[in-house]
Amino acid sequence: MSDVALRLTGLTKTYLQGTPAEVQVLRGVDLELRAGEAVALVAPSGAGKSTLLHIAGLLDTPDQGTVEVAGQVASGTSDRKRTGIRRQDVGFVYQFHHLLPEFTALENIVLPQLANGASEAAAKDRAMQLLDRVGVAARAGHRPAALSGGEQQRVAFCRALANVPRVLLADEPTGNLDPGTSDQVFEALMSLVREAGLSALIATHNLDLAARMDRMVRLENGVLKPVG
Repeated sequence: MSDVALRLTGLTKTYLQGTPAEVQVLRGVDLELRAGEAVALVAPSGAGKSTLLHIAGLLDTPDQGTVEVAGQVASGTSDRKRTGIRRQDVGFVYQFHHLLPEFTALENIVLPQLANGASEAAAKDRAMQLLDRVGVAARAGHRPAALSGGEQQRVAFCRALANVPRVLLADEPTGNLDPGTSDQVFEALMSLVREAGLSALIATHNLDLAARMDRMVRLENGVLKPVG
């Protein structure tokens, strides 16, 4: 069995908007993310890193190229199949937590598990294990508005890992936090990633955090280049 958790091959993406009429964001992106590997994605603002993450996570489709997740070729397949792969094998973390405000921290982590077929008891047990792992189990019964920014983002990490994905995609996961909190939250994220043995592609402007991952790639002029 291949140890490649995510393989992107020849991805291109062009948007038609305003002037100029065409904006070519991706010009042939290739990337292999191996099991257990954490890779930092760095790029200037507007370079297309969010587009790349959305395509890698099957939220968008490329104009050309293929996306393979956990050994399954997902590009060019039906919406239903892509949704199934995304639900089972991909976790997302964004700069803003996007927690459901009317639900508690625990419920925010339980809900995606229920949608994936888990029993309520099993979902609650896993949610509490994850919350405990990132140090916010005592806040399980609080709604997002009662949590600090760092606590909200830790809950978002737990939600992303609730269904035991093979690949974690994160778009500036600490970008909305102050430096001290950012460092603590990043350590919590990496601890979860290492413990679960999953693969992570993490977009960040913070080069200090990027340097603490296994390797770094830079998206520039629509292609990925290794850094260092």
